[in-house]
Amino acid sequence: MDMAIHDFDMARYMMGKEVKEVYANGLVLVDKKVAEAGDIDTALTTLVFEDGTYAVIDNSRKAVYGYDQRIEIFGSNGMIQVKNNLHNSNVLFDADGIHQALPLDFFMDRYATSYLNEMQHFIDALSNDAALPVTGDDGLKATVIAVAAKKSVEEKRPVSISEINV
Repeated sequence: MDMAIHDFDMARYMMGKEVKEVYANGLVLVDKKVAEAGDIDTALTTLVFEDGTYAVIDNSRKAVYGYDQRIEIFGSNGMIQVKNNLHNSNVLFDADGIHQALPLDFFMDRYATSYLNEMQHFIDALSNDAALPVTGDDGLKATVIAVAAKKSVEEKRPVSISEINV
């Protein structure tokens, strides 16, 4: 659950729709200690939304080249890509290939500004008695998706969101 819950939350936000079904596969491919803890380190999850559109999310607890987090959204009018944050934007092309900096390898390096912005927005909302853009219900819905994904991995079948009671 911890490995993908933020991705599930982000998928709901970016799609602007609710998930109706989850199908997930998971394995331990990187670190056998994860299996000893009863968890997985590599997962592929398909989220089916209420209107039939879907999102595919792949997760791994370990990318040897850094903290890899990219998004691609395909639509009828084009595609959006959000790429990794790198230490720098230099790219070297030579006889040995194409070389560039590795992605930032720690989430605090990637999200320090985001966390600061979230806290400032929260303080501003409290100070001005304004609504927050993210609610407890959003967190609950991401949790339900994560529970459905875990059940899907365990039972090796698609799981309807309506099956999950939390």
